[in-house]
Amino acid sequence: RVQVVESGGGSVQAGGSLRLSCVASEFTGSRSCMGWFRQAAGTEREGVAAVDADGNTSYLDSVKDRFTASRDNAGNTLYLQMNSLKPEDTATYYCAGGPVVFRPLETSGYKYWGQGTQVTVSS
Repeated sequence: RVQVVESGGGSVQAGGSLRLSCVASEFTGSRSCMGWFRQAAGTEREGVAAVDADGNTSYLDSVKDRFTASRDNAGNTLYLQMNSLKPEDTATYYCAGGPVVFRPLETSGYKYWGQGTQVTVSS
């Protein structure tokens, strides 16, 4: 059974930084992808960033130029460097992976999900 485990969440003040990490079983296939999603209270889960098998990245518009997603060479560890954090970034952040993903920022393409890690940004 594939397991996905996130770490690195916490509480920071606005303008601060956090780095999230995610370890998962390796996903194979030319369309495989790993991504970060977040869900704030009372909202739907949204795609934040993703890295596909070729290293191409996708970002939610509101986090571009502030967040950077990356994968290690083995392809089964995903990172999210979050800088210039804002209170609206407060959410539970989930890591996800899928062997075949055509739309990296949509939840429907992902098969495996972590339990989530909380990120809280205070003003």
